[in-house]
Amino acid sequence: MHEVPIVRDIFNTLQESHPDKFDRITKVQVEAGLLCNVQPILIQNAFEAMILDEPQLAHIDLEVVLLPIIAHCDTCGKTFEVVRHRFVCACGAPSRKIMQGEELRISKVEFLT
Repeated sequence: MHEVPIVRDIFNTLQESHPDKFDRITKVQVEAGLLCNVQPILIQNAFEAMILDEPQLAHIDLEVVLLPIIAHCDTCGKTFEVVRHRFVCACGAPSRKIMQGEELRISKVEFLT
């Protein structure tokens, strides 16, 4: 289960980025592209397991938002959503230029005021 180290890295990053406010974090939103090979339910399960070892994190809500795969077509210049892993634009041209879908990032952090 590679999600446990990912969740640990998320919280290590937050501790490094917000050392003086880390204990006031109430919610963390993570964006995961469909191609990043991360399942939201497994991230949630890994977070729940982490809380067992680190109960001081129990007050934090973790939300994982899945991002669709977006590609760019060099033939017609448009971007399009990749559906069922068909990297073919509406104009019929294939494309390998991925604009979105591979990322895994912390997109939002909310703090207790």
